[in-house]
Amino acid sequence: MKDAFGAPQSLLVLGGTSGIALATARRLIARRTRTVWLAGRPSPALDAAADSLRELRTGVAVRTVPFDALDPGAHEAVLGKVFAEGDIDMVLLAFGVLGDQAHDEAAPLDAVRVAQTNYTGAVSAGLVCAGALQAQGHGSLVVLSSVAGERARRANFIYGSSKAGLDAFAQGLGDALHGTGVHVMIVRPGFVRTRMTAGMPEAPLATTPEAVAHAIELGLRRRSETVWVPGALRPVMAAVRHLPRPLFRRLPM
Repeated sequence: MKDAFGAPQSLLVLGGTSGIALATARRLIARRTRTVWLAGRPSPALDAAADSLRELRTGVAVRTVPFDALDPGAHEAVLGKVFAEGDIDMVLLAFGVLGDQAHDEAAPLDAVRVAQTNYTGAVSAGLVCAGALQAQGHGSLVVLSSVAGERARRANFIYGSSKAGLDAFAQGLGDALHGTGVHVMIVRPGFVRTRMTAGMPEAPLATTPEAVAHAIELGLRRRSETVWVPGALRPVMAAVRHLPRPLFRRLPM
C-alpha cells in the first residue's frame, strides 16, 4: 500500500501554518512523504511554511492551496481539486483557534467564530476528505483534538466545547468508515508550546510540536484510533472526567 506502516507518500494538511502540522510534515518527509499540500488562507506565513518544507529534502513537492475553515461552501470544490491531482495517503486536520475566553463571553459573535472554525469548519472539511479517501479506497484522516474537549473548564469552555464537538464527530466518523480502508485517528494533546499558546501560563505535562508529531507517526504505525500526548494524560483525564462538579470547579485549572 502507498501509505503502509504509517509512512504516507502524500500528505494534505488542513491548517498549513500549524506548528504541530509542520512538525509532523517534517517527520514524515524524513521517512517517505514526497508530496505535501498545505491548505490555508493565502498569506506570507503559508508561503514561508511551504518554503521551509521544500528545503528539507530534494524531490519533495510542496504546494499550497487556498482554504478557509469559515467558508464551508467552498470546501468541496477546493479540496476536490487536490484529490483530483492524485491519491492522498494522509489528511491532517490541524486548523483551529483558541479564542479569548474573557473577551468572547462578552462578544457572542466572536465566540461563534471560534465554534464555527473549530467545529463547523472541521465537520465540513472532514466529511469532504473522508468521502474522497473512501472513494480512493485507502488513507488516514488524523484529527487534532485536545484534552480541553474531555471536560470543559471555566477558563476556556468556549474553546473546550468546540473541541468536544470535534472529538465526538471524529469518533463517529471513524466508526462510520471502519472496514472501508480509511483509518481515522484522533490526537488529544495537552498544552503544546506553540505560537498559539505563547505568553500563556504553562500547564502541567506541557509538550512540544515535535513530541506530538512523534506520537502521530507512532499512532499511524500502530493504526491507533486515539492518541494522547503525553500518554500520561490518559489516566489523568479519566480521573478528571469523573470528578463531581463542585470539586471540579475548585480545581486550579
